[in-house]
Amino acid sequence: MTAPSALAAAMSAAEISRDAAPREFSFSAAEFGEIARLLRAEAGIDMPPAKEPLVYARLAKRLRALRLRTFKEYLALVTEPGSPERAQMLAALTTNVTRFFREPHHFEDLRRKVLPPLAERAKAGGRVRIWSAGCSTGMETYSIAMCVLEAIPDAASRDVKILATDINPKVLAEGAAGRYPADALRDAPEVLRSRTFESVEGGQLQANAAMRSLITFRELNLMGDWPMKGPFDILFCRNVAIYFDEETQQRLWKRFADLLPPGGRLCIGHSERIAGPASAMLISDGVTSYERSGG
Repeated sequence: MTAPSALAAAMSAAEISRDAAPREFSFSAAEFGEIARLLRAEAGIDMPPAKEPLVYARLAKRLRALRLRTFKEYLALVTEPGSPERAQMLAALTTNVTRFFREPHHFEDLRRKVLPPLAERAKAGGRVRIWSAGCSTGMETYSIAMCVLEAIPDAASRDVKILATDINPKVLAEGAAGRYPADALRDAPEVLRSRTFESVEGGQLQANAAMRSLITFRELNLMGDWPMKGPFDILFCRNVAIYFDEETQQRLWKRFADLLPPGGRLCIGHSERIAGPASAMLISDGVTSYERSGG
């Protein structure tokens, strides 16, 4: 989940251990509050005071890398207009919890119900568009692509495209490379994995050229303007909205609903629920799956 990629639900044991030691840099409540304000303004993420140790642990690494002595200096840097460090701060404060075929009911639903009629459309020369929002390192996106290629084996030669977006350019680069440790694909059905991934050096697997050609990875802040106009037949945004406040979530659901045609599919995370104006547009159709109404 990310993108923002999604804030870590908990600190790693290593971060907790480091933070328990005397701190290298002073970090005032006011400085934490300013960083939380920036994160909310830039990415829509709520940063409660309980996350202060995480913020310190993550950003202390940036201070060291930049040879800064105080968080005051760091704040001066990230608040400069056009500062490239602001993107580095966002990347440091988001994490990328993702895996292939996570929440497998969504992919079972794609294979059984959603993709067959889209495959018929594609084979008849029609257009199929899918968006993986908050794609992280691409494991969700390639899971979708594997299902697409099962339903439409020649998808690469048809008008079938998958958009993968995230706020973090580092994870997007990993996704575009499409290379993962073999163990990362342990939850992928063998029948799909064997058709779409190839063994490469270092005990890794790489998405084959046909599958990579279906996907476009792009940097996108969900809180900003969206250059794409849709419509998207399938839209995944899972375990991202839980890090936004309720008002921001409702606004995001409505924006997604506006990009879905009647019958279009929205898949969200297991802890997320549709609320607000989008509730009248999206009909629950399975576990955390919604279909765009015809109105």
